[in-house]
Amino acid sequence: MSYQAAFRVWRGDTDGGDLRDYTVEVNEGEVVLDIIHRLQATQAPDLAVRWNCKAGKCGSCSAEVNGRPRLMCMTRMSTFEPDEVVTVTPMRSFPVIRDLVTDVSFNYAKAREIQSFTPPPELAPGEYRMAQVDVERSQEFRKCIECFLCQNTCHVVRDHEDNKEAFAGPRFLMRIAELEMHPLDVADRRDVAQTEQGLGLCNITKCCTEVCPEGIHITDNALIPMKERVVDRRYDPVVWLGNKLFRRGRGGA
Repeated sequence: MSYQAAFRVWRGDTDGGDLRDYTVEVNEGEVVLDIIHRLQATQAPDLAVRWNCKAGKCGSCSAEVNGRPRLMCMTRMSTFEPDEVVTVTPMRSFPVIRDLVTDVSFNYAKAREIQSFTPPPELAPGEYRMAQVDVERSQEFRKCIECFLCQNTCHVVRDHEDNKEAFAGPRFLMRIAELEMHPLDVADRRDVAQTEQGLGLCNITKCCTEVCPEGIHITDNALIPMKERVVDRRYDPVVWLGNKLFRRGRGGA
């Protein structure tokens, strides 16, 4: 079954742009990225779009389809009515380079700020041992394909551009949580998560979880547990007193 679909695609660059209307053929079983490719081939050869695997594993073709952050290669045309206008725009939280391609370098800058895995110094490579339950606990977070849809939809940066400097975003707070939960990691990232990466700005609305194409429970399994660890460290009076006594005793020795 084929039909003619009405598409509205954002065209422009760093200086501005607008939505343009196209009518494009749609065939059974196709996804939005197929239609964007057909649009390139038949009507708009200069349309810029980022993609790679077309299998939902590289995270490259992130965009907003009818206002919702999605992977274009995983958004089936069958989810829309044949007479429905499908609007495709670039991710809103990042600067536009051209058409549907955005500058996501913010995310790579935040990734570089996170201290890498830090094993115990007394263990040599090959001596690491972990219980399977600990492996499984963080395995979910490693499914991340870095599509940055969670970063795009998070209103902390989506609605407040000036927060970007102080907020790592859900993808990288999840990375901190993953390392904090690693039984062989000896670094303590709790204070950094709160004071430098903006964990306190997250108000757990779960919008990041809702758009994750891998179904990662970012809020429930990473951000909330990380917040609990920070609270235990910074605000629990018993822990605070213990830290004071421990430091005093160590200093007296």
